[in-house]
Parts: sequence; structure tokens; C-alpha cells
Amino acid sequence: MADFVEILQHIVGAAHVLQGVDTDGFLTEPRHKFHGAARCVVRPGSTLEVSRILQACYAAGVCVVPQGGNTGLVGGQIPDVSGEAIVVSLSRMKAVRSVDLASNVMVVEAGLTLAEAHVAADSAGRLFPLSLASQGSCSIGGNMATNAGGTGVIAYGNMRDLVQGVEVVLADGRVMNGLSMLKKDNTGYDLKHLFMGSEGTLGVITAAVLKLYPKPKSIEVAFLGLESPPKALQLLNLARASAGGQITAFELIPRIGIEFVLKHASGTRDPLEKSYPWYVLLELSSQNQHGLDELLQGLVEEALSASLVEDAVMAQNIAQRLSFWQLRELMSDVQGREGGSIKNDISVPVAVIPEFLDRVSSAVLRAVPGARMVPFGHLGDGNIHCNISQPLSMAKEDFLACWDEVTDIVNEIVISFGGSISAEHGIGQLKTKLLRKYKDPVALDIMRTIKAGLDPKGIMNPGKVF
Repeated sequence: MADFVEILQHIVGAAHVLQGVDTDGFLTEPRHKFHGAARCVVRPGSTLEVSRILQACYAAGVCVVPQGGNTGLVGGQIPDVSGEAIVVSLSRMKAVRSVDLASNVMVVEAGLTLAEAHVAADSAGRLFPLSLASQGSCSIGGNMATNAGGTGVIAYGNMRDLVQGVEVVLADGRVMNGLSMLKKDNTGYDLKHLFMGSEGTLGVITAAVLKLYPKPKSIEVAFLGLESPPKALQLLNLARASAGGQITAFELIPRIGIEFVLKHASGTRDPLEKSYPWYVLLELSSQNQHGLDELLQGLVEEALSASLVEDAVMAQNIAQRLSFWQLRELMSDVQGREGGSIKNDISVPVAVIPEFLDRVSSAVLRAVPGARMVPFGHLGDGNIHCNISQPLSMAKEDFLACWDEVTDIVNEIVISFGGSISAEHGIGQLKTKLLRKYKDPVALDIMRTIKAGLDPKGIMNPGKVF
């Protein structure tokens, strides 16, 4: 092991090979559900260094765990407990290599944080629309490896839709230069899609061509109180008929989620005078400087008139708009302060979300009486974070012991609706058994064939996905 570490030090410099206590921050994830061990953490500064690291690992049979900002929630970025693997952190690779405004793209390295990508796009007079609560820490490479979603999918799609080209270092150290700026290229298979959502099991993403969009000239946000998810679905259909592609977020929030935020986050306030069982955070964006406020006002008035909405408030300034978004973005964090939480990142067809929520709530409460349902998320694209908080009368450890039982209940209902057990967080370590249970067996065989072809020694992020 000492000899191999010396090889890595020769490649990247001794200061960028971390050992002992210096690796602690790389070996556990935000929810502290997964903990691992590693020979060392290597921090390359270039694609060439990544290539040389993987060449060395391939020759020695040493496993590699790629890691971006270490914000993943399913343990895909954490090594196992054997201590045999190395972690390759892309955190030093943060360059914006180029910006092409005519093509509306920019080429960035994988270690750039999402927030830094936003700044780079904004500095060029453009928008990179992926939006996540962890954007200050999560990296572009990690976003690609997990095919990140977020709040803007209804308008812009997920990460797979926002990438035009990729640069990837394969398991044996070869570099695939797919940094194409072309929108049209029919020269064979579109290989970039293999690596997005692959969670580091096929190679290490080192750079990407990101699609840019015009910056909105106006943004309007409304916070609406309503009775039920069926009314929220009707509101979505009304909004689509009125605003179409100008809808850039449509978030469903339960009252209990608002109460958690108000209880645990200082400086927050209830957006409406009365409380309602459910809320929708609706955002519209436009390239026109004028008229969007009137469009949203008309939409809100029509929704009130049709009794789809009980009350509503439109943000009057940027500060109020941000305060509305804060209520939504803090929801996952504050839920942890209410004790144990069983989290399910799932998707179902948009049309069945109200029925899904009814069925899953009834089933979970039968299994765990007193459980507090906290489902929220991206109604506009079918992705609901079906989270459950522990009963007030139940100990945290007793509730978390129900994890598998509750997750099975949720997933069986998800599958019955033709949904997915993972909408945007990935498989990682958390859902490998679920993938084997629910994924089409032919699709799984194809995935294993691809894995064997690109990683014949099985050194890339072992134990993840499969």
C-alpha cells in the first residue's frame, strides 16, 4: 500500500494525497447513513492526472470511488468499509475552459460547483438553469453522474437534458473526448448518455459542455394555499394552459412541511394569513420585461374564481420571492430536526399523484400509526419526495427500524402506478436491492454488459448501482 500511495503522490504531488484523519470528510455523507474507509483520497488537478491515476489503479487492481461535492443522498460517493479503494476527488478541477455564446454553451471541469457554474453563466449574460438546494457544494460532475433534477425540470429538463458533451476517463485510463458543441451529430451511438446517471461505475467524468439559456428578464412567484393535491393538479393544468413554457417551477408543499420550517428556521414567516392543508409554489419566467405580473395575476384570479385555490400571495419584490423559496428549500433540512425520517425519492405519472398520495398515506399509517407524512416536491414533473417523519410517541431508533418495511410499502405502490423507485437521487448503495427487484431484467442485463465492457476488472465504484 505504501508503494502505491507513493505512485499517486508522484502523479499529483504529496500535498494532494490525503491519508488518516485528513480523509474523514470524504468518507461519510450528509445524512451520516453511510460510512466508509479508503487507502487515501487523491485530488487530481487535470484530466491528464486523472488518466494517470486510473492507469495505475487498473494495473494494480485498486478500486476507485469518484467523488464530487459529497452531497449525494444514496451513498454512491462513499467507499465500502474495507479500506482497499481510493477516493478520487475532483474538487481541484474547477476551470471554466471556454464559453461560446454563439452556440450557447460553456465547457467546464467536473469539480466546478453548481453555484460557480451559475456565476460563470451569469457573467456571460446567460443562464444555466439547474437548481438544487445543495448548489453551493454539489459539483457539475456529481450532477452528471447522478443525472440531477431539481426544481426547474418542468421547464428545462434534468441534467441529461442540459449537457451537450462530456469528457470521461475510462477505467483503464483512456480519455474519451466527447466535448462536442454540435447539436447535430449522427456519427453512431450518443455515448455521453451512458455516463450521465452512471454514478461513477463506468468512468470518471472530468469535463462537460453545458447548455446555456437566455437570462429571464422577468420572474414572478406566487404562494398559493389550497385544499388538496387534486386541486393542485387542476391548478397545474390551468397554469399550463395560461403560461405554457413560462412555468419554471411548480412545487407541492404540505402544511406540516411549512410548520416544520417555521418551527426550526429563524426569520421565516407564514406566507398567508390562514393555514391550508396544501400549498403550491409557482414560478413564471419570461424573456419579456413587461406583462408577466399581469399574466400571473390573471392566473391567480382565475384559480380563485374556480375554487382551485383558497388564498394566494404574489411576491412584490426579490426579498419576498426569496423568502417563498426559502420555505421550500429548507424543508429537507428541518425535517431532520423532527427526529427520524424515512425518505423516498420517487416519481409517478403526474396525473396519478393525488391518488398515489392517498394510497401511500393510508398504507403507511396502517403500518406505523402516528407516522407524520411529509410528501413534497416537483408536482410538475411527477417527482415527489415521499418522506415520513417518526410518530411523536415513538423512539427514533424504533421508527428507523421500520425503514425497509415502510420503503417496501411505498415502492410497491409506486410500481403499481408505473413509477420509478429513484427519480433524481440515484441508486448508490441505498437502492441496489430495490433495483434488482424492480428493474426490467433485460434492461439490467444490458446494463451489466455495458459495465463489463467498460470496466472489465470491476474497479469503478464497486458495490454501487449493481
